[in-house]
Amino acid sequence: MGGRGRSRTQRKHFRHNRENVWKRSKPDSTQQDDGTTTTTTRDPGWEPFATQNPAFDDYYKEQGIVSAEEWDVFVEVIRKPLPAAFRINSSSQFSCDIRSQLENDFVKSLQAEAADGSEVEGIRPLPWYPENLAWQSNFSRMQLRKNQTLERFHEFLKQENEIGNITRQEAVSMVPPLFLDVCPDHFVLDMCAAPGSKTFQLLEMIYQSTEPGSLPSGMVVANDVDVQRCNLLIHQTKRMCTANLLVTNHEAQHFPSCHLNKNCANAFENGVAMEPSVHQLLFDRVLCDVPCGGDGTLRKAPDIWRKWSVGMGNGLHGLQVQIAMRGLSLLKVGGRMVYSTCSMNPVENEAVVAEILRRCGGSVELLDVSSELPQLVRRPGLKKWKVRDKGSWLSSFKDVPKYRTAGITPSMFPSGKSYVDTPNNDHDPVLEERHDNDCDGDSANGSEPKKDPESLTDVLDEELSTLPLERCMRIVPHDQNTGAFFIAVFQKLSPLPAIQKKPSSLHRQLKSNTNSHPDEVANVENQDTNGVEIHSEDVTDKKLPDAAPEAALLGNELEEVASDTDTDKMSEENELEDIQDPVDKEACSKVGGGKRKLQIQGKWRGVDPVVFFTNDAIVGSIKTFYGIDESFPFTGHLVTRNSDTNHVKRIYYVSKSVKDILELNFKGGQQLKITSIGLKMFERQSSKEGSLTQCAFRISSEGLPLLLPFITKQIIEASPIDFKHLLQYKTIKFADFVDAEFGEKASQLMLGCCVVVLRKVDRSLSDPPHVDGSTIAIGCWRGRTNISVMVTAIECQEMLERLSVRDGTGNGSKLLETEQSSVEPGELKANVAETIEDAEIIEVATV
Repeated sequence: MGGRGRSRTQRKHFRHNRENVWKRSKPDSTQQDDGTTTTTTRDPGWEPFATQNPAFDDYYKEQGIVSAEEWDVFVEVIRKPLPAAFRINSSSQFSCDIRSQLENDFVKSLQAEAADGSEVEGIRPLPWYPENLAWQSNFSRMQLRKNQTLERFHEFLKQENEIGNITRQEAVSMVPPLFLDVCPDHFVLDMCAAPGSKTFQLLEMIYQSTEPGSLPSGMVVANDVDVQRCNLLIHQTKRMCTANLLVTNHEAQHFPSCHLNKNCANAFENGVAMEPSVHQLLFDRVLCDVPCGGDGTLRKAPDIWRKWSVGMGNGLHGLQVQIAMRGLSLLKVGGRMVYSTCSMNPVENEAVVAEILRRCGGSVELLDVSSELPQLVRRPGLKKWKVRDKGSWLSSFKDVPKYRTAGITPSMFPSGKSYVDTPNNDHDPVLEERHDNDCDGDSANGSEPKKDPESLTDVLDEELSTLPLERCMRIVPHDQNTGAFFIAVFQKLSPLPAIQKKPSSLHRQLKSNTNSHPDEVANVENQDTNGVEIHSEDVTDKKLPDAAPEAALLGNELEEVASDTDTDKMSEENELEDIQDPVDKEACSKVGGGKRKLQIQGKWRGVDPVVFFTNDAIVGSIKTFYGIDESFPFTGHLVTRNSDTNHVKRIYYVSKSVKDILELNFKGGQQLKITSIGLKMFERQSSKEGSLTQCAFRISSEGLPLLLPFITKQIIEASPIDFKHLLQYKTIKFADFVDAEFGEKASQLMLGCCVVVLRKVDRSLSDPPHVDGSTIAIGCWRGRTNISVMVTAIECQEMLERLSVRDGTGNGSKLLETEQSSVEPGELKANVAETIEDAEIIEVATV
């Protein structure tokens, strides 16, 4: 299963593949004696998994999450596939163009299709999302394949998503960040961030109203417990091209409290480093989107029907409380934290919120946000609920058998009262085993649970919470055709109480008797090694760390308590004791014979280091070659992931906020385990021709928008027609440009990386390049005889289509067809008469 200490999140780690209930069954082919093949269709009523589970129905009917009159409509909706939704990146240069294209092109064309009698349903903006930036569609895969208009729309979605202009995300998943009320100067923590759609959304909020060439003063720390899922998070957020993001790899409930170490601070003060402006890592906003049972995602992950059981929520309750408490301890006084799940289970929702309020006393307030996002249909939180365990309904903790008190805790009930103190070992294993055999009705096999006659006939005194849990928000699927979600918004009024509860083995996670279940990164389910299933509302799941203990510690520090089965953490601590000097350790650590050295980041083994880049010779050559203005802040903002700064391949740029956190982390003993940081600004040119240039580093396409206003050399403006031709043909000789003067200027550039800017109609070629928010530029390479584009094919295609939409010539299909034809660069001037008129239109549209 991948070896000790490895995360089991890849398909290869499991023996079975996931099935999809929405897929039709394939016909069976039978070989006859005469050699012919007979095809028989299976029973039309057969399905891989039935979209029903008696245990699910029994549980949620009793909990009263919807009224009895609504139940049939509720079940009908959750058995249907989930509509697709996506969000326009508000910080994108083309956000207004994309929104206009949706409103004026796709909406109208799809409505026209529907008017012709087809079954195509139109797309619409989500009414509760600001500025029409979020959209929802109701297209099936079959419709996308068969309908030409929908096929074009589907290709549009895929292309814009890959570039980063839009993000495909479930509608209800967009809600929690909106209630955080993020401002550009806020420090934001996303505790369980992978796969990254909410992190991307938070970055958009940080970047709102940011001018070209500048960075916001805030930043986002995105954390996830699983390294492989951190890579997915990095891939998702990479499309944002941001210098204000830090990705870390920690257990959320043990996220380090990074603060200034006096000994380290003194050592640095006597050396080179400056006194950091931040002395403790606290956040203005915290998003606590915790691992959960995930039954709110049944519409997009229908196999949860088969696997659902009440044990999923009961087993995760303690971890959820622990993560939320850690989030509050890292929150600044006056800050706001959002707790959210994609589960409908009150044990994972209202019970967690109630326990948080009890532990924090008056230091934390549950906010009433009913006036925010008024068009979002939401329902109040529950005030009463029950706990189901081993086939029995429990109304309060006093009803819990002694042998079950290790798994069913007082915090799961509305009042949170313990009634009696039960010793940890006060249970009968024989009785427990017998009870498991008799009352194992709430399993994940979908069978009808066995009823406990006493639990149904006796009138139990149900507990009613006195806390304002009605301020929580429940989003149910049939209210607005979405998935299900739970959201609670907290505000920290004062430091958390100093009284601490000691961790008890009563609160440890129970080991499940279930075996390993199938899993894959593209779906919403995951497991820990104890078999507890968890889910996330996003494309991928949130992973439950091994045997996470219950630690209800308050204040600025959270004590890390390792359970007996937490072998990864124990071994990690043993390793850290021996690691003091990363350089010395790296020198003697190699993986295999002659392979790449084992990288060490402070005390974290196997992680690439984060090093401030201070090679003045290389930085000087970059500044001189590109004529970078002195007002652009370089000092202290460049980092690399290689301790050998003489052989650096990539140089990253970080904002001032990230720089301050880095300095604090260095002085605090490198408590943060950083997997990704900053914006890739420069990359070493490894080609043979690149070794002949005066500057060995080229500007990356990700870093160009930030650096563009400060470049004074190696930059030229091209006419719309020549700019378009560069995107089409990728490489053009100096003599083949339509504008001969531009070709002459290009030939006068130094060999190496250069920037080509799309010239506006009111400017001449003799004017120096001017950059503002509407400027379009691409990175190129000035070769011996030509100019070559250093942009990916999909980016070239998207930019061509974007220019085509602006000039009103369509979606760029003509240009793409021309690109695929066998036109030689030398024939450009011969064909230019056909495109001069288009170039004039582009100039007018640009103005």
